[in-house]
Amino acid sequence: MIEIAGTKMALNDPVVLVAGGIVTLILLLLFMSLRASNRSARMAEPLARQMAHLGQHVQQLGQGQEQLRGGLQHVSDTQANAQVQVIQTVESRLSSVQQQMNDRLADNAMKSARALAEMQERMKESLHGSSKQTATSLTQLQERLAAIDKAQDNITKLSGDVLSLQDILSNKQTRGAFGEIQLNDIVSKALPSDSFQLQATLSNGRRADCLINLPNPPGPIVIDSKFPLEAYEALIGSTNDMELKAAVQMFRTTVRKHITDISQKYILDGETADGALMFLPSEAVYAELHAKFPELVQESFSKRVWIVSPTTCMATLNTMRAILKDARMREQAGAIRKELGMLHKDVERLEDRVSNLDRHFGQAAKDISDIKISAEKAGRRAQRLDNFDFEELAPGDHTNVVPLGKTEG
Repeated sequence: MIEIAGTKMALNDPVVLVAGGIVTLILLLLFMSLRASNRSARMAEPLARQMAHLGQHVQQLGQGQEQLRGGLQHVSDTQANAQVQVIQTVESRLSSVQQQMNDRLADNAMKSARALAEMQERMKESLHGSSKQTATSLTQLQERLAAIDKAQDNITKLSGDVLSLQDILSNKQTRGAFGEIQLNDIVSKALPSDSFQLQATLSNGRRADCLINLPNPPGPIVIDSKFPLEAYEALIGSTNDMELKAAVQMFRTTVRKHITDISQKYILDGETADGALMFLPSEAVYAELHAKFPELVQESFSKRVWIVSPTTCMATLNTMRAILKDARMREQAGAIRKELGMLHKDVERLEDRVSNLDRHFGQAAKDISDIKISAEKAGRRAQRLDNFDFEELAPGDHTNVVPLGKTEG
């Protein structure tokens, strides 16, 4: 039982139970509110501290803004002063540069005036020298014109000589003689005089223009210089296709016949080499033959007739000279071997005599050594004889006398 305001109530009374529950709930809510307020107070403390810090920062920012305003004012004043100083410096430098420019312009004007005066003087001297050179050049030009007139006379004379040479080459006999002379000149320059024969007669009665005496093999080789130039002159002088065709046919027939004649006349078994040379006195004919008639060149190869021009003939003759030199060296090889054998015998004989002389020198050296030994002994004996004391000796005292021919001890 409980009593409230004079009213007694049982503990199990529902009203008491509900009122107790409400009171308990109110107390619980009050307790929870207190705990929540304490927690809110604790949570608000850091926020209050942050707000205080933020207020301090705001105050510092205001102070910094004031300082920045003062700094900007100072910078503005400094910049204005600097601009004034720069303007003053630039004005002073501009005035200095202007003064220097004026001075330099005046100096350049003076230099230009002097240079102009010098140039005028040089031009006067140059014009004077040019007039002298012009006079000299005119004199030289007159001399050269005189020389040209003289050369013109020589050309006229040379043209006459060329015409005479053309007349010579138009004749078959004189042209053959000209080819032989040209061949003779080339051969005489390339080979020794005893290695070739001009106008040599072969066993068949044919006369070769030049016979080169090469050793076997290959043996003596013939060079023929009688090349027919009429067909070539007709070839280069043709004016239309018909003349050209006829000239080509005549040139081919003439050259083929000349190759055959050389092969039959100048290639003799057992007497000459297995081939012969056909000499062309003109490089133009040689080039024309190889350029437009290769079948004739091949035919000459098959008939062992070698076609040469003045240039290729010189090269061929130089090769022949090497062959002749090699052959002569082979001929002299026996004599060289014989001389080497005799030289070897002379060397052996010299070795024997040197050995005998060395033996004699050894004996003489031994004799000289013996003579020196004997001379040394004789000298020692003479020295001992010189040291003898010839005072009188007591009778029977012979102990200090050393007989001659014997040594002490």
